[in-house]
Amino acid sequence: MSTEEIEWLEVGTITSPQGLKGELRVYPDSDFPERFTKAGIRWLQDPKTSTIKEMQLKGGRYIAGKNLYVIKLEGVESREAAEEFRNHKLLVNKSDRPKLQKDEYHVSDLVGLEVFHQETQENIGVVVDLYSAGNDLLEIRLHKQPEIEAKVEKDLSKISRRTKRKKSKSKSKKPITIFVPFVREIVPIVDISNQKIEISPPDGLINIHETE
Repeated sequence: MSTEEIEWLEVGTITSPQGLKGELRVYPDSDFPERFTKAGIRWLQDPKTSTIKEMQLKGGRYIAGKNLYVIKLEGVESREAAEEFRNHKLLVNKSDRPKLQKDEYHVSDLVGLEVFHQETQENIGVVVDLYSAGNDLLEIRLHKQPEIEAKVEKDLSKISRRTKRKKSKSKSKKPITIFVPFVREIVPIVDISNQKIEISPPDGLINIHETE
């Protein structure tokens, strides 16, 4: 099977060389340490050409406190050789997934799920990411975004002629998201087959107020 026919899963990004012997730092996009520590075939995707290259992972280790792994690839023996892989994506075959325990999910299965309030069945938003910070946190982009109004000067007589020529522009802001603890008490239903989850948030969790 050619690389074009394989459905890939991105599990990390190579950020920089580590030391002088060809090791590489990887920022993980996977909760499974074996992706970075267990020897075997991995694939690297060039960020410039999108070309995918097969490589042999010899092993790796976790750097505590930095949320990084250091990996060793076969044939990469110097810092100069390692530098060529900066910003490459670390890929695995999507069908090659670790077995999950009950109530465990792959991040890629959660992203894109619609989020409903369990009591009211209101469609609140959509899952855009999952973060590990002690307890896992679902990042949810709200469907109802606060309106942002352009600020207009009330006393035009005090504005210079040069200033009057400038058009009033509203400030562009990123969509508002909230973080919801991914625990059964707050997220009692995860329905992958129907592409939705239901949450039972405590008071105040989804009340978003625009701040300056």
